[in-house]
Amino acid sequence: MKALLYCMLGLSLTACSPQKTASNQDELAMLVGTYTNGTSKGIYTFRFNQETGISTPLSSIELPNPSYLTLSENGKFVYAVSEMNDSTAALSALAFDKETGNLRLLNTELTHGADPCYVATNGNEVLTANYSGGSMSVFPLNKDGSLQPVDTLFEGTANGPDTIRQIVPHIHCTIFSPDGKYIFATDFSADRILRFVLHPKDIIPHPSSESVNIDANSGPRHLTFSPDGKHAYLISELSGKVTAFNYNDGILEQIQTITADTLAARGSGDIHLSPDGKYLYASNRLKGDGIAIFAVNPENGTLAKVAYQPTGIHPRHFNITPNGKYLLAACRDSNVIQVYERDPITGLLTDIHQDILVDKPVCVQFVE
Repeated sequence: MKALLYCMLGLSLTACSPQKTASNQDELAMLVGTYTNGTSKGIYTFRFNQETGISTPLSSIELPNPSYLTLSENGKFVYAVSEMNDSTAALSALAFDKETGNLRLLNTELTHGADPCYVATNGNEVLTANYSGGSMSVFPLNKDGSLQPVDTLFEGTANGPDTIRQIVPHIHCTIFSPDGKYIFATDFSADRILRFVLHPKDIIPHPSSESVNIDANSGPRHLTFSPDGKHAYLISELSGKVTAFNYNDGILEQIQTITADTLAARGSGDIHLSPDGKYLYASNRLKGDGIAIFAVNPENGTLAKVAYQPTGIHPRHFNITPNGKYLLAACRDSNVIQVYERDPITGLLTDIHQDILVDKPVCVQFVE
């Protein structure tokens, strides 16, 4: 597969030409993943100023349905899924120049699981959560950042009560624990979180008795850890609830469940903490699209709901700038990324109307 660079439709040639990174630390590189069943062609890159909230388009690369992507720790490599509902579902490795925003395809490997929708890396392996495939794929990495073929495939189960949404296995999120010793995967159709022990040369499933069970009919979707690594938070798509956990050496101890989706839309999406760990945000779709805002108790990690911010349609993914000043919501069905300024004291969001127009945006990632 050959990478194709091209200017975004409607942008001037000047806007698409390589631009140097400003010496100011406020300038971030930003990557946007999309669905390509409309006018979008793949991944788009921008310069984003995390003090002013203003973005500048840089470059793009053609790739089918790169709905989720992540970067290596040094920002030099990008790993992007191609969320295809057939045997062409794949993961691609790309070299990234954060000075210019240019991407170069290194290689692509099949996930052997349909609809990969999440990707994570620890620098040695890359994980994909294959939603329709109901599996987690593990790809070893080469020293040049490229992928080796899948060498491990773990499958979820389906025993949840929803006879439509949980009838077959779905894995929706696969992440490394902050201590680097474990992998957690959300087993959507079994209402549980799976834990795997990470070994230097292999990943071995932990006994099923160690799995964390969530309330039936929840549909666990995305999991995130607090900045200090002492707590974890899960958003469940079907129940619309956030579950808070204490975390210690691979053990998730449930301490609270609180509702993010009060309309029972069964479409909760993403979850993130502010960089200082004081506020948690969870997106909802299908009804009352928006982001629920929770204050985090600094003593015990529990949550208190403080507000709800309406957004554009279908905020599948959102992200917060490293300095915590802005939250960017990728509203897939409004074809826009909305830029909200965060109040660090109250956690509330204000739309600054610096919309980034992209067809079917579904993932936003930053590189300092």
